[in-house]
Amino acid sequence: MRFEVENKPPIEGPSARRVRAGILSLRNRGRSSFATLTDERGNYLLAAGGALTCMLERRDVDAGRMLRAFVDKPGVTVADGTILAFGAGQIRLMADEWLTAPQVADAFDAFLLGKPWPAVLRWRDQGDVLPRTA
Repeated sequence: MRFEVENKPPIEGPSARRVRAGILSLRNRGRSSFATLTDERGNYLLAAGGALTCMLERRDVDAGRMLRAFVDKPGVTVADGTILAFGAGQIRLMADEWLTAPQVADAFDAFLLGKPWPAVLRWRDQGDVLPRTA
């Protein structure tokens, strides 16, 4: 696995502790506002934002799909279409797509360690946006 945080050197084969610390250090108005964790096949998680205002997406290479995480009880109350601004740009989120940094860190732990996704997370299909693998 490869862990990358904006404006920091990438880490090959990161520990769960290092990944969690990296995710919890993200800030949407800071030097490091997004991070990715990518496996050998090209599947990845992408987190953006920080603290109580995070977004989480994942790429499923086999299905050729992008999925965005959502929760039944978001950490903040915002209207659908509110913009999350971070170092790579801006993205409009649905009200249930705002996550907390600990929720995102738990998802990164699961992906890194090959465990089931945290029960609080659900995944919304963002469409057939990637070429499928053979």
